[in-house]
Amino acid sequence: MGFFVGLIMGLAVGLALIVGFVKYENARSNRRTQLANTVAAFARMTVDDSRKILSPDRYPSWVVFSQRQKLTWLNLHLTKIWPYVNEAASELIKTSVEPVLEQYRPIILTSLKFSKFSLGTVAPQFTGVSIIETGEDGVTMELEMNWDGNPSIVLDIKTRLGVGLPVQVKNIGFTGVFRLIFKPLVDEFPCFGAVCCSLREKKDLDFTLKVIGGDISTIPGLYDAIEGTIRDAIEDTLMWPARKVVPILPGDYSDLELKPVGILEVKLVQAKELTNKDIIGKSDPYAELYVRPLRDRMKTSKTINNDLNPIWNEHYEFIVEDASTQHLVVKVYDNEGVQASELLGCAQILLSELQPGKVKDVWLKLVKDLEVHRDNKNRGQVHLELLYCPFGMENGITNPFAPNVSLTSLEKFLKSGVNGTEPIANEKEVMQKKREVIIRGVFSVTVISAEDLPAVDLMGKADPYVVLTMKKSETRNKTRVVNDSLNPVWNQTFDFVVEDGLHDMLILEVWDHDTFGKDYMGRCILTLTRVILEGEYKEQFQLDEAKAGKLNLHLKWMPQPIYRDS
Repeated sequence: MGFFVGLIMGLAVGLALIVGFVKYENARSNRRTQLANTVAAFARMTVDDSRKILSPDRYPSWVVFSQRQKLTWLNLHLTKIWPYVNEAASELIKTSVEPVLEQYRPIILTSLKFSKFSLGTVAPQFTGVSIIETGEDGVTMELEMNWDGNPSIVLDIKTRLGVGLPVQVKNIGFTGVFRLIFKPLVDEFPCFGAVCCSLREKKDLDFTLKVIGGDISTIPGLYDAIEGTIRDAIEDTLMWPARKVVPILPGDYSDLELKPVGILEVKLVQAKELTNKDIIGKSDPYAELYVRPLRDRMKTSKTINNDLNPIWNEHYEFIVEDASTQHLVVKVYDNEGVQASELLGCAQILLSELQPGKVKDVWLKLVKDLEVHRDNKNRGQVHLELLYCPFGMENGITNPFAPNVSLTSLEKFLKSGVNGTEPIANEKEVMQKKREVIIRGVFSVTVISAEDLPAVDLMGKADPYVVLTMKKSETRNKTRVVNDSLNPVWNQTFDFVVEDGLHDMLILEVWDHDTFGKDYMGRCILTLTRVILEGEYKEQFQLDEAKAGKLNLHLKWMPQPIYRDS
């Protein structure tokens, strides 16, 4: 009897153990599945997702969610050694900036020097650091810095009236990003030969000027003149690509110094749909262009009065020091005469977007501020032609538009010089020789047809014809009138003898013929750059200043290149 009881109890306990083990394994399997799902969910999380779950104070100090790493340790040490840094940095800045101040000295002053210069007792605070991979024999570090300092800076100025004034620079507030380039890397301690210092980005710079013991406003224009001079000096000496090279180990580091590397050719063609700022009439636009915002490097176009769709057709050349980071800036203003000009809009394009030796035709949308990425208001567009020519560009330069066509006279000139003997390899030679070349030839224009022209007659039709005008020579031709058609066909060819094709343009205006006059329907504006480089092409062009309409054209260039001594 006892045997059977023990057997039954043993079976019961065994079954209970088996059932328990199975349930435990199932629960463990479910926990593993849930854990795997949780890990997978975490893997799919973005930085924004994690910030929603936990507040910043919940993360350990070593967790960073930005490209710039925190620099609490550096700020602590910099605060301790700031008196020594201030002494060395103040002397270095004073000796570097003072000659530039003299260079940009306003005409109303006869002298502009520092009588006192100290960065004060408040050390700057570095808010982040990042390392940039350059792929070169060096390391580039960018430090983001904030500084609300208490400097002691006094300028000793003398006016042309013989008055000497001590001007104090106060309340300096600065935010920016400094770039340090450690190059070249060597085996010897500290493992790099020199350091290049530059202000990569100037986010904010505020300061005030005060005459010690007087009022600076007593001399009209003095405050603005000195403030502009200080900002120009900072741009010239500190703003990238300008840089200060500090040798660490003995050696020749001239290759690290700022020097021109090429020329940017810019043709300011036109603008359209500009904002009207005038109560009576229309805006009087002009453009300001620069690669570096230095007074002697900035170009200003002529003013086109009472026109929201101005045609400039002006050509400029800019020196380029670093095509990988520099950009061309265009600002369009309304000329207000004796009053300050009002900004209509601005735009910029990175030089890194340009292919060396190839013309780029662009329409840039104008915005209110270059720092604001979104601007939904229509402020108009500006039309540019850009050509970046590096010095020594004889290496591998081919026809920009037609690789299988022989080089044009312009490309031969850029590649080998006027006589085809020596390559152009420096700034002065490029500037001089480009003035010697003239592109002369016959420009053949076939006006094929138009499509979808806007109706101007009461019957919903038009009697269109096209007027063709060469901008420089003002040579003019016009097609015949096609009656009662919004899709006229002309197939008429006109030849223009052009003396300077690189700086000329063709304006095509479409008009509606009427018994008692004519009605303007729209226009197309074409430079000759592409047809000179390509030789011949056929294309459809949208009409500007019109609700609708397109022109079909066939363009051909028959060159007769000549060279003339300047």
